[in-house]
Amino acid sequence: MAEHIITVVNEISEKQYDAVIEKAVRASLDFEKVEQACDVCIMVTDDENIRTLNKEHRKIDRATDVLSFPMLTLSPGQKIEVSPFEIDESTGAVMLGDIVISIERAKAQAEEYGHSVEREMAFLSVHGMLHLLGYDHELSEEDEKLHFSRQEEILESMGVRR
Repeated sequence: MAEHIITVVNEISEKQYDAVIEKAVRASLDFEKVEQACDVCIMVTDDENIRTLNKEHRKIDRATDVLSFPMLTLSPGQKIEVSPFEIDESTGAVMLGDIVISIERAKAQAEEYGHSVEREMAFLSVHGMLHLLGYDHELSEEDEKLHFSRQEEILESMGVRR
């Protein structure tokens, strides 16, 4: 199995969610059978910073729960095939992309949906990972069903339930 590099950058002091984030990223890569070693960075931030990123990159001036910044153009279920110059020589990994999660949105949504913040952080991490892997619920109703059903399957594989 590939040696994935998962980095959680926590801009806030609540590092207790880092382990569930890493577990969700690994579960997503395993579930999607990603054989190529990938490098993924997840930043945990606040509403103010994610709002700035959302405005800058999506032209939407409001806080959101999760943003994904894929480095590869993939289709759902597509095997990652890259040329040698796209692989970091020192790690053997290809940069898959970045995910940004707002801890404030995660906490509010956990309360709204009546589950733990850990469950919400796992959900947002899996959601973001699927975007990096080519899934996009905003393209069509069919794509939305595929994205959301994959999310649930991955969370279920982790033992994370509603």
